[in-house]
Amino acid sequence: MPRYKLTIEYDGSAFMGWQWQDHGPSIQGSLQRAAGQLNGSPVEVIGAGRTDSGVHALGQVAHLDLDKELRTDTVRDAVNQHLKPDLIAVLDCEQVDEDFHARFSATKRHYIYRIIDRRPPLTLDKGKIWRVPVKLDVDAMHQAAQRLAGQHDFSTFRDAQCQADSPVKTLDAIAVRRVADEVELTCSALSFLHRQVRSITGSLVEIGRGKWTETDLVQALKARDRSRCGPVAPADGLYLEKVDYPA
Repeated sequence: MPRYKLTIEYDGSAFMGWQWQDHGPSIQGSLQRAAGQLNGSPVEVIGAGRTDSGVHALGQVAHLDLDKELRTDTVRDAVNQHLKPDLIAVLDCEQVDEDFHARFSATKRHYIYRIIDRRPPLTLDKGKIWRVPVKLDVDAMHQAAQRLAGQHDFSTFRDAQCQADSPVKTLDAIAVRRVADEVELTCSALSFLHRQVRSITGSLVEIGRGKWTETDLVQALKARDRSRCGPVAPADGLYLEKVDYPA
């Protein structure tokens, strides 16, 4: 059976998350339905990461196997046609070896969290970015964020329902910068704990607002206690930007 790698963009606002569920719409469910219509029989779609309800993607990656070999542009266009009207799009499709696995072959995942620090309410970007109604100290946020880089026990920034075997993760890179009128937080790692990026973002915003110091963040990390986490940032501003694989 030929295997295809898909690069996918989606607006997660109307979905319960990536993973298929029987009590609400999911990204995986929509893709499996669309691919199944193309294939003429059920198809399993495996994603690189299980984004939560309301989280978006610029470059999610998934793989699927079809019963017959088709041109990659045919697969892309046919799946997109069957996805309508869902706000999901296959941006690229390529045929890969059967040992490629969207989740287990990945070497790094990159997330972006978008914040806008303005007083007026959102209109065009509502549901796509977190509005914080006070100006943030971006330099202080970035400096403090560097204390989280590297390998740590991230229990403080781990959701209670996280199913990971260990709270120890290695954060390869983290940065906070101002981009035009927005504040952008970027994180890169092989894998993340459940709601780790949103938990870190919420705590860094407390620093940007002047409510926390860098010392407060370090002490919260060392406490390894979920109750020491700052407010968890909403799903609206989080995007799975891209996934890396071996060349």
